[in-house]
Amino acid sequence: MATVGIIANPAAGKDIRRLVAHGRFVPNEEKVNILRRIFAGLDAAGVEQVVMMPDASMLGRVAMDGADLDVQVEFLDMTIHNDEDDSSRASQRMADMGVGCLITLGGDGTNRAVAKGSRDVPLVPVSTGTNNVFPTMVEGTIAGLAAGVVARNLVDLEKATTAHNRLEVHVDGSLRDIALVDVAISRERFVGSRAIWDIGTVYEVFLTRPEPASIGLSAIGAHLRPPDMKDGNGIYARLGPGETTVMAAVAPGKVTTVGIERWHSLSIGEPVEIELRPCTVALDGERSFPLLPHQTAQVSLSGDGPRVVSIEAALREASLNGVFKITDSADGIRERNI
Repeated sequence: MATVGIIANPAAGKDIRRLVAHGRFVPNEEKVNILRRIFAGLDAAGVEQVVMMPDASMLGRVAMDGADLDVQVEFLDMTIHNDEDDSSRASQRMADMGVGCLITLGGDGTNRAVAKGSRDVPLVPVSTGTNNVFPTMVEGTIAGLAAGVVARNLVDLEKATTAHNRLEVHVDGSLRDIALVDVAISRERFVGSRAIWDIGTVYEVFLTRPEPASIGLSAIGAHLRPPDMKDGNGIYARLGPGETTVMAAVAPGKVTTVGIERWHSLSIGEPVEIELRPCTVALDGERSFPLLPHQTAQVSLSGDGPRVVSIEAALREASLNGVFKITDSADGIRERNI
């Protein structure tokens, strides 16, 4: 049975950046509309079952209200705590169930949480947050179609997906957490409102990839080194007065100059010590935990990130394979290849 998992974060697109910058507010009504379009795409692609993470806002149940679809939707039987661990536990459950693809609605933080449990399940990340680099803005119907052809093995995964790196933070010799886009070391002592919005508090950054067309810390790295996803390297940068200054869109509606004290490319497996104390460690744009004076910490780039569906590549491959063609048989019966 072709099954797709969906994890929709009702909190995405609602953090402090709506107050201190011009971040886009994404109401739950819009997320419900996106889910309805995703369901339509999955149904058209012949997906038989959808497994969803439950949430306090009941996004999935509202989206299914009145829907006339053949795809069956069920919800995981799990306790929701309204934190990022919900997404990690849900993605692990879905991976254990053998879903063929996993769709996320959220930002970089949502996808980071999902990637901690999804293992090798291909992801279709649909952006509904702010400062996003990992998920993309994509029409829900198209996202559903792409996830459907992947889940049904109608396309070659090597052609339709891309393997991504991740950043790993080790504290006192043990893996503490991961990031998909950036790790920032903040001079702030406390997690507080979590979101990184004041670039003046950032001491150093680690990036999985430079993204010149993004908003956030990855835009800084893109202006230090020409972006080349094929080299597999990340970027380390110490912010402050130096020989290099770049201009970057660090938050919605905020373009500023950023001084770079020093920087270098970051190779897979290369550990870099975090020396600043006291500090907090921000993962994919949100402060996550403090580092105490007696703790040791390192950041390194790893090749163990999630496999992500390229929407365009998946649908191009499906089209070339004739997946979407409808043919008339000799007895006049219309047959769908999908």
